[in-house]
Amino acid sequence: MLENTFPIGSEVFAKVNPDLKLIIRQYLKRIYYCTVVGNPLQKDLVFFERELIPVRIK
Repeated sequence: MLENTFPIGSEVFAKVNPDLKLIIRQYLKRIYYCTVVGNPLQKDLVFFERELIPVRIK
């Protein structure tokens, strides 16, 4: 059973670069594949769940 915290399409930040906003594109085998907001042609960035921070809604 897959238990992902972040649904596909949600916006997150990476802990290593919290200034870069990412969108979850795919979740496979406990790995999140993310694209950079505003730059969809860049290669996907890959993270584990513990490396991501949710975007806070104000």
